[in-house]
Amino acid sequence: MFLVIAPGTVVGFVPWWISRWHRQPPLLGVEAIPYIGGILIAIGLYVLLDSFARFALQGIGTPAPILPTRHLVVSGLYRFVRNPMYLAGLALIVGQGLLFGDPRLLVYGICVWIVAHLFVRLYEEPTLQRTFGAEYRRFCDNVPRWIPRLTPWRGNG
Repeated sequence: MFLVIAPGTVVGFVPWWISRWHRQPPLLGVEAIPYIGGILIAIGLYVLLDSFARFALQGIGTPAPILPTRHLVVSGLYRFVRNPMYLAGLALIVGQGLLFGDPRLLVYGICVWIVAHLFVRLYEEPTLQRTFGAEYRRFCDNVPRWIPRLTPWRGNG
């Protein structure tokens, strides 16, 4: 339910509301840009669904602050970057902006990333530190917040 309400609104409804998913000429007149947008959408959707599944199956919870995970999720794409779900959302928004040729969606994507960054820094990271202590600190020391590692963290760093 949270998947449909929160990300569904941020990466689905609001982009539709902004653009009505009406295709405009490709940004900068580059014909390949809509294809890049389609690829970003496909990757973003996969990452979002994989991340949600890991929260439910391995973390025994949800990304929602009212029903958090019981276990720290450090598998799958979380071995490369600490926030794949937010990056997936950004990929979905930017992908739509590129696919539909709508720069307003790119601006919206920047705004969403700023809000996500502030939420991560001011609420999520302190909460995870309090909840998971040294385990979370070790994860943070080895896995970057936004720019993925080239190799997966194996938990032995």
